[in-house]
Amino acid sequence: MAHLGNPFVANVPRQLSPGELVQALRADMAGELEAIIGYEAHAMSTSDERVKKVLYHIADEEKRHVGELQQLIYMLNPYEQQHVEQGKQAIIQQQSQGFQAPMQ
Repeated sequence: MAHLGNPFVANVPRQLSPGELVQALRADMAGELEAIIGYEAHAMSTSDERVKKVLYHIADEEKRHVGELQQLIYMLNPYEQQHVEQGKQAIIQQQSQGFQAPMQ
């Protein structure tokens, strides 16, 4: 639950190490993903096209935020980007084989 009455609730009392900052950015990304899920769920639950349009637009903005946060993480931890790219390539390979070959 948000602590709207306390403007300092998210302040960190010291500078974060690079590893701590990466973890904080992951937590921020998780929040963006939760927001996407919520906005899209609300859009799917209404027949009002005006509301749908706005909620999907907001969800798309959150998706851009996910990309921005992911890029910050890659800047701080290039090793992580290697793992993500390996995962992407594994799926591309599986797709090219019609998802018939076993995953390694």
